[in-house]
Amino acid sequence: MAGRSSRTAHTVAVLMGGPSAEREVSLSSGRGCADALRVAGYDVVEIELGPDEGATLSTRLAQVRPDVVFNALHGRWGEDGCVQGLLEWLRIPYTHSGVLASALAMDKTRAKEAFRAAGLPVVDSVIADACEVRARHVLPPPYVVKPNDEGSSVGVYIVHDGANSPPQLSDAMPARVMVETYAPGRELTTAVLGDRALGVTEIITEGWYDYDAKYSAGGSRHVVPADIPADIEAACLDYAVRAHRALGCRGLTRTDFRWDDSRGLAGLVLLETNTQPGMTPTSLAPEQAAVAGMDFPALCRWIVEDALCRD
Repeated sequence: MAGRSSRTAHTVAVLMGGPSAEREVSLSSGRGCADALRVAGYDVVEIELGPDEGATLSTRLAQVRPDVVFNALHGRWGEDGCVQGLLEWLRIPYTHSGVLASALAMDKTRAKEAFRAAGLPVVDSVIADACEVRARHVLPPPYVVKPNDEGSSVGVYIVHDGANSPPQLSDAMPARVMVETYAPGRELTTAVLGDRALGVTEIITEGWYDYDAKYSAGGSRHVVPADIPADIEAACLDYAVRAHRALGCRGLTRTDFRWDDSRGLAGLVLLETNTQPGMTPTSLAPEQAAVAGMDFPALCRWIVEDALCRD
């Protein structure tokens, strides 16, 4: 893990809410982290941003004058480098990844390019106009359609093998979307904290691991540590750290995989890396940290102190 600075955080501002499709998850993450940081001994100020309150953030931070910002915003604006750029401008230390890594990870196509350059296994994909995707099969089924720059399985469509018609995307989908070859198999995920992977979790659901399965109580079952062969576990741990480094990430990330267990190691593919994993009661990264011996307040403390170690 990275070394520690002698600088001490007394006041932590926790950012939550915001304008993205993941607002409610952000509020849950932020409130949970604020409570944990109080247990860890910090003075905590919760800054809940409404959908149209981004312009007020610098003023509110000037009033609070925090030693560090705990960024619990999810999705666009909060996770894509935008708020990170503002905090850099204000010279306030903040948690999780920086401007470039955040922007790169949020852009799924560019993140895949970085993963391929690092020798990591990913599936083929293209960017297409949503109207074209509605009109014809852009890739041979089975394939997945999703926004190129959203997280938490927001707006994901699965087109199954043998489908006669293309997906009828909702009007809420962006004008251009990612169309990606479907990766069959088991859902695995690995959190990285600083410079080490915490473990491997298998996520079991009754279907696609979508937004509701991620964040609704009972939406999924987590098996941690995952009951998988040693070589697959080792590969997940290795790939997650390499993905974290390939994007230039800091602090806590989580990398998601699919594994076709009929193909052994060749069946393991990397889906994406999340630079700000959920920190809700059903979230995966805190669960892995707990199994590794770090309770939730200790995890939140580590993330805050890590933010203060940076140049």
